[in-house]
Amino acid sequence: MTNLRFLDPLALLLASGLCAQTPQPGTLRSEMPAHFKVASESWDYTRREEMIPMRDGVKLKTIILIPKGAKAGVGAAPILLTRTPYNAVEQTGHASSAHLGPILQGYDNVTDLIVEGGYIRVVQDIRGKHGSEGDYVMNRPLRGPLNATEVDHSMDTYDTIDWLVQHLPESNGKVGILGISYDGFLPLMALVNPHPALKVAVPMNPMVDGWRGDDWFHNGAFRAQSLAYIYDQEATRSNDLKWWTSAFDEYDLFLQAGSTGALAKSRGMEQLGFWRKLVEHPSYDRFWQGQAMDRVLAQQALKVPTLLVHSLYDAEDIYGAIAVWKALKPKDTAGNLLFLAMGPWCHGGEIGDGSSLGPLKFGQDTGLYFRREILKPFLEQHLKDGPKADLAPVSAFETGTNVWRKLPDWPLAGKNTARAARPFYLGAGLKVTMAAPKAADAPFEEYVSNPAKPVPFRSRPIQAVGYDKGLTWPQWLTDDQREASGRTDVVAFVSEPLTAPLKISGEPMANLVASTSGTDADWVVKVIDVYPDEVASQPGLGGFQLMVSADIFRGRYRESLETPKALKPSEPFVYRFALPAANHVFLPGHRVMVQVQSSWFPLYDRNPQTFVPNIFFAKPEDYRPATQRVYHAPGKASFVELPVVKEGVEPAKRPR
Repeated sequence: MTNLRFLDPLALLLASGLCAQTPQPGTLRSEMPAHFKVASESWDYTRREEMIPMRDGVKLKTIILIPKGAKAGVGAAPILLTRTPYNAVEQTGHASSAHLGPILQGYDNVTDLIVEGGYIRVVQDIRGKHGSEGDYVMNRPLRGPLNATEVDHSMDTYDTIDWLVQHLPESNGKVGILGISYDGFLPLMALVNPHPALKVAVPMNPMVDGWRGDDWFHNGAFRAQSLAYIYDQEATRSNDLKWWTSAFDEYDLFLQAGSTGALAKSRGMEQLGFWRKLVEHPSYDRFWQGQAMDRVLAQQALKVPTLLVHSLYDAEDIYGAIAVWKALKPKDTAGNLLFLAMGPWCHGGEIGDGSSLGPLKFGQDTGLYFRREILKPFLEQHLKDGPKADLAPVSAFETGTNVWRKLPDWPLAGKNTARAARPFYLGAGLKVTMAAPKAADAPFEEYVSNPAKPVPFRSRPIQAVGYDKGLTWPQWLTDDQREASGRTDVVAFVSEPLTAPLKISGEPMANLVASTSGTDADWVVKVIDVYPDEVASQPGLGGFQLMVSADIFRGRYRESLETPKALKPSEPFVYRFALPAANHVFLPGHRVMVQVQSSWFPLYDRNPQTFVPNIFFAKPEDYRPATQRVYHAPGKASFVELPVVKEGVEPAKRPR
């Protein structure tokens, strides 16, 4: 008997007939069909992918999700539209499911509202991104001096809505547009010459003015950590190329690079059109003024009911919604078109779990309250002919007391409240006081700002900007400020413990009298709620320093935002600038603190403290230490005006 162990394996295969002849070229056909038809009969929705033509012939990739219950006639449903640069396919494909709800989980966490309301959900890639044709331009301006083409986002939205109401028989002909951040900027564009079928707009945390206080600059100081976003967004149509780092701590990455321009060059960003525009326009010139959406909308009639949504702890677009509110409020003479909702959220937090943020606990899911009690009735009134929504002009969550307030206006005004911009002086002995400085007091506080050791904007190691799991960027505005207050290059003024509640509702105003030994300087002013040394209900908050409102101002723009000018060394100047909106109560036993510093790194680029034409290209020798003085003397009083409000507004109903 043959011993098979010693036979050649190939011979065994041949002997057994298991080895077939080598196939001839071109005879092995693909196992995939040319067009696979999904057997979706059991789904509770219909998914359509369309390339919707615009007036210039460019086609935009559009995902349409129609609930099975939507039918022409009696069962017709309204449309909820979002236009986005962030991939419509991914936003509508979060799970493999026969049910609409799981498909919309993730970014689009207004799922409960969409599914329960029976809305047709439409998500569209804007021109130049992902599945859409055309050229991409960051925050493409309206057709005009900044846009020589024949199209803009207002027109693209109009053409999209026109196509939808004509080609979706399941629709009742009413469209609402909503979105967050860049997706929130696009509903603002839709308000310019709106389509007649557009019945409601909900811009949430919108990008509005990229220089004054949203994504790219704050009062002239460049938001250096936005480099990664610009790189990812503009390098490719589909965001295939990703920004890379060479340091675990972003503080090290940006410090070692030198200037922000040097870091961008090391990543090849001179190839990106928007980056080139940024470095060409570091000042608030016509480029920025001409595309600021609050300015644009101030020139338009308000025709569409609009709900602006603002987050009190928005790390990206804390300026925009309030700026648009100010621009549009005078146009709502009947008081039935414009509404504002603000909550204790991070950027986009209103569509998530709003029970807490960082160490703060609110005693309720504020995001769920917003969606159920504010957003849902607002949409139903205008898109489904539902009952009139019981909304005050302003629905605002009040931090400190943790209650919702129904307000008649913003900032607070009216017969039930009394509002006053009350100065809180930065006094001798590092005191915050209601009393103006006296001649006998020490005239100033002094510190040395060294660009080689800038003040970190949060505890190191500093993470990248992002919303991936494990990143804490969304909550940094609730970080404890004690580490900063203990640095020698930060001056911290603090009040005595309060004996009564102190309520502020509006924008604090910094009035800083300061000098520098250099020829340029940045000034950061932070209004902080200092908790008692012990907090029985939450021991970890003992002595906590909660930033209530804070911002930065680049000194070269003291006289003109358009034309930078060198500072005279050691000469005191007044720096007056608004801080972000706050709706907060300092409780009895708490103290008011004001911190002043000259760097906030690497959130913002370093000021070399030597005047150079363009800080993006500052050279290593330009970065020099400077002695900074904050004055508190008669005629040179530094103070923060707080928008103090007396009690008298009834709280909204508690969430169900």
